[in-house]
Amino acid sequence: MRRSRMAYLPFVFPLLAVAEISAFVAVAHLIGTGWAFLALAAVTLTGFSLLRREGIRGWRSFQQAAASGRPPGPEVTNSLVGLGGALLLALPGFVTGLAGVLLLLPPGRILARRGVEGFATRRLGGGVTGDLFGPRRVRVRVDDPTVVDSSVVGGDPTASRQPAAAIEGEIVR
Repeated sequence: MRRSRMAYLPFVFPLLAVAEISAFVAVAHLIGTGWAFLALAAVTLTGFSLLRREGIRGWRSFQQAAASGRPPGPEVTNSLVGLGGALLLALPGFVTGLAGVLLLLPPGRILARRGVEGFATRRLGGGVTGDLFGPRRVRVRVDDPTVVDSSVVGGDPTASRQPAAAIEGEIVR
């Protein structure tokens, strides 16, 4: 029987608490306790201000995509990743703050957005996510397509190969 990923949460939260305390002690040792508390407060306040900004930005981009008739999926996932990064930044702690900053910077946001889209595709199926994210772009290897003539029973099957016509288009899941 396969375990749900939610079953691991009771183990993750205490580990996160230990990591946060260790990070705070290390930062307090480097710059002093007062400065560590001040840095922690600054990171948390920055996270709260970014929560509002990312929420408004995501809602506006969703409305623009819906008004123009485009699939709103990329805008929605981008704003979800931004909101997740801002929420992690708003949580008090240096480890969650670092994870939030990584989600707010463009390379981390792109990777997380692709992960969210892949998760949605696996959970919801290709038809729903095709409507949400638009048609999938695929890479096609250009090769000489061949058709094997099955009427040749005893002969050399490589001698009867003929190039077939290629069909151009895009794959929509």
